Amino acid sequence: MIIAVATDDGKKTIERHFGDAEYYNIYELVNGKFQLIDQVVNTTEEEEMHADPVKAKGIVELLVEKNVEVGITKVFGPNIKRVKKHFVPVLVSKETIEESLEIVLNSLDIIEEEILKAEKRGHIDLR
Repeated sequence: MIIAVATDDGKKTIERHFGDAEYYNIYELVNGKFQLIDQVVNTTEEEEMHADPVKAKGIVELLVEKNVEVGITKVFGPNIKRVKKHFVPVLVSKETIEESLEIVLNSLDIIEEEILKAEKRGHIDLR
């Protein structure tokens, strides 16, 4: 499983929408542990309007290129309906990435089930 965590500093999850992160830390689940495999700079342009489909498309392109299956953050905006077609949005309330990944690890069954729904998937709220 490949997971992207929205972050500004590589340590904490952001308090803004997923698409507003400075970076996406990319983790791979290997032998029951998450390993950082990349950090992607969010190079998408600022939104022209709220829930800008161009912004959603840019985020999706950045993360699909990295084979991301799950996106983690504290807040998703209205574009959640667009990104969930490509990866499972997961909402967390934990401050740090480490704590957030632990919550995900404890919820793998429901996350894997949602991944299999493909374009019909929903989001998962672990707050």
